Amino acid sequence: MDLHSGSPWETLTLTTLSTSRHLFPILLSEARSLAEEATEGKTVVYTAWGVEWRPFGKPRRRREMGSVVLADGVAERVEKDLKGFLGRGKWYAERGMFATINPRNGELILGIPYRRGYLLHGPPGSGKTSFIQALAGSLNYNICLLNLAERGLTDDKLNHLLGLVPDRSIILLEDVDSAFNRRVQTSEDGYVL
Repeated sequence: MDLHSGSPWETLTLTTLSTSRHLFPILLSEARSLAEEATEGKTVVYTAWGVEWRPFGKPRRRREMGSVVLADGVAERVEKDLKGFLGRGKWYAERGMFATINPRNGELILGIPYRRGYLLHGPPGSGKTSFIQALAGSLNYNICLLNLAERGLTDDKLNHLLGLVPDRSIILLEDVDSAFNRRVQTSEDGYVL
């Protein structure tokens, strides 16, 4: 379904005789179970399509934390910090400092902004994205991938997408450095000074 409006992309109409209507809850329950089975034990990666999130490819097998090579203790510290943060949701809600409307269901949300951010840095291929995939797998979260270098990504579109992130998702902002206007001096042969 369209995550913004809640309207379905497709509609399926089922018709039966009144005496057989008890079959619908059974049929829908079975369909839901089959759909959940397809993603069980897997990480769904979403990407921005226009102003909404859509699954990108098939759900991926969860990556094990031990499969990522980082400096000693880094993965463990981040994982411990994030799990501690996720366990303090009530604390944030009790200290209501802002009010906003949930765009998915119109519910009023009060509290201190409940979000956590990490800046991972290093050269391409150093394991930043792999670590996020492993972290999402260990928490049973999905990933929303957003490239800030994407052509046509405006502040309004970015804010809109961030307000519609699917539940239990980690937002992975790629190419954060491209979001800043900066002048880069280069030499005659094209190297950054």
